[in-house]
Amino acid sequence: MSAAKPLPLRAAVIELRAGMLLAACAGMLLAACALSGAQAPSAHDLAQRVDRHYNQLHSLRAGFTESYEGMGIQRSESGTLTMMKPGRMKWDYRQPAGKLFLLDGKYAWFYSLGDAQVQRIPAKELDDLRSPLRFMLGHTEIEKELSGLKVADIGGGRFTLTGQPKGQEQRVSRLTLTVAADGTITGIDIEETDGALTRFTFTGEVPNAPVPTDTFHFTPPAGVPVVDGLPPV
Repeated sequence: MSAAKPLPLRAAVIELRAGMLLAACAGMLLAACALSGAQAPSAHDLAQRVDRHYNQLHSLRAGFTESYEGMGIQRSESGTLTMMKPGRMKWDYRQPAGKLFLLDGKYAWFYSLGDAQVQRIPAKELDDLRSPLRFMLGHTEIEKELSGLKVADIGGGRFTLTGQPKGQEQRVSRLTLTVAADGTITGIDIEETDGALTRFTFTGEVPNAPVPTDTFHFTPPAGVPVVDGLPPV
């Protein structure tokens, strides 16, 4: 068997460069894979990103969609959420029009246009499913609020943080936050022990949005009585 003829110098150089290019590409792919793995946050890291993102805000405005399935009921609602520290929150519903949930720092108010009464409850006694939104008020640390915290990569630079809300074991079986890589919350799923599911989706977040001073002031409609008690589901 005759020995292989040596390649001409030009061909040898081209082949050498091609080999070096392939090696470089392979190296970059390996580095990209390693970097991708390194950038996938742990539950602890992602929870801290969320805390940092919201702790630095003094106000926030975002569009929301709220859906509920449970007890033979299905509904979908939407509107604008406005929040401000300390402890103020307003859900102004576009659909259905005239529905309002407002937390003024002292009381939570519930009213829908045409209701025979306004419902009010002290803020410290609030047990409404919207109360987990205190994550977005920067008043808490997620790891102190949720036990068994787990993270999952759902693609597109988004992740889920799932855990059991402490102190709500009898009502809520699981709470899942959908979180962007920078710590912005884009969704919250609340699964109740009876199988009901409430889902919030947030869009167009405006950090530190200007908020008029009267935004969180509620005056009951004339002739409509105020009743102290828990809101309906």
